[in-house]
Parts: sequence; C-alpha cells; structure tokens
Amino acid sequence: MLKFTFHKLSALYRSLAAISLALPGVALAALPKPEAPSRGEGSGIMQTIQNFGYDGAMLLALLICVAVFLGVSWHTYGTYHAIHDGKKKWSDLGAGVAVGIGLLILIIYLVTKATTIM
Repeated sequence: MLKFTFHKLSALYRSLAAISLALPGVALAALPKPEAPSRGEGSGIMQTIQNFGYDGAMLLALLICVAVFLGVSWHTYGTYHAIHDGKKKWSDLGAGVAVGIGLLILIIYLVTKATTIM
C-alpha cells in the first residue's frame, strides 16, 4: 500500500515538473524598455554615452553634497557632546552650525554651477 502511494506521488511530481518546464515558453513575458538619459538619447552612440556620463556626474555631485552634509552633522553632534562634557561652550555649537550651513550652501551652489557647465 505504501509503495503504491509513493509511486503515485512520483508520477505526479514528474508530470508537474514537465508542465513547469513547458510553461516558460508560453509566458510571452517582455522586458521593460531601458530608460533614456535625462538629456535625451542623442543623435548617435557617443552622444548617448555622454548623456549617461552626465547622469553619472550628477549622481557623483549628489553624493558629494551628502558627504558634506554628513560631515557637518557629525561635527555638530561632536560639539554638542563636548558641551555636555564641559569641554566646549554653546557659542562653539552656534559657530559650528553657522559655518556648516554656509559650507552646505557653498557646496550646493558650486555643484549646481559645475553641472550647468557640463
């Protein structure tokens, strides 16, 4: 009796395997079209590559802005911690925040100017 059940199950598994191997040919799935660069595809392959390079440079500029923001945040947090340890004063924190905000504005301005030059 137990042999008969295993034999039926193995036949069922074989038929399911055959069906699952046959189904992908019927699926008719299509890949999505690739997205064009932000400046358009261009008239040739070189211009398209340049446009993708522009998008890469924009990403690099964004990463630079993020790194500057994280650096300013880290320094401000360290100054705040030093205030509670008694090593620095609140004026040090205010000066650090003011310089950090100025630095962030300068970096964002320079990165924006650099991307318009490209």
